[in-house]
Amino acid sequence: MSTPISVQLYTVRDALAADRDAVLRRLAGIGYAAVEPFDPTADPEGFRRVADDLGLRVSATHAYALLTEDTTAVLDAIATVGTDLAIVPGGIPHEEFTTTDGLRRTADLLNGLAERAAGHGVRIGYHNHWWEIEPRIDGRHALEALADLLAPEVFLEIDTYWAAVGGADVPALLGRLAGRVVALHVKDGPVVKGEPHTAVGAGAMPVPAVLAAAPDAWRVVELDECAGDVFAALADSHAYLTSLEAR
Repeated sequence: MSTPISVQLYTVRDALAADRDAVLRRLAGIGYAAVEPFDPTADPEGFRRVADDLGLRVSATHAYALLTEDTTAVLDAIATVGTDLAIVPGGIPHEEFTTTDGLRRTADLLNGLAERAAGHGVRIGYHNHWWEIEPRIDGRHALEALADLLAPEVFLEIDTYWAAVGGADVPALLGRLAGRVVALHVKDGPVVKGEPHTAVGAGAMPVPAVLAAAPDAWRVVELDECAGDVFAALADSHAYLTSLEAR
């Protein structure tokens, strides 16, 4: 794996709001060499300056703002924070993933964003939760049916935990979506809705098999709600993933 382990900054959103620079220093001290922001429009110049000073790469950024704000301004912010990968992490009604017509509308939305983003040198991706996995369209997970409707340049960031919660055999799903998957959200826990997450390697997810199914994808640790101290869990997650690389 040539890319470093990244961390989705939503994991530390409360601490980040209190002192962004201190949080980034702490993550770099743990050993993370990349980060994935969740709002590129929040002081992109300042964020980039601190990240560069710490040697942190920006693996990608989530960008809900692409659905609600001026597209050009958001794309400029994305370029400023230092990535060419922008991910829509939700914001589309869950019902759109329950019918073929809904999937077509979703694909049209994402393909349209991708066309506009291409002029800024940015690629558009989509990040799943469980509601794109649970519905079945012609016997397949809705996310798979959506992938068939997406323009070739639109990529996927597979949240491996939510895919499991939605009922997927995650390594098999990754194998079927291999050409689309650029990044993975790597998280762990009991694989139950509403329960907090644990450090990666301390829960029920088959993490080694998941990573083996997408060996070239960015590995992005995310803990939406953490059982225990979040920074300790992030340190344990980094140590576990690093140990897997050494095998």
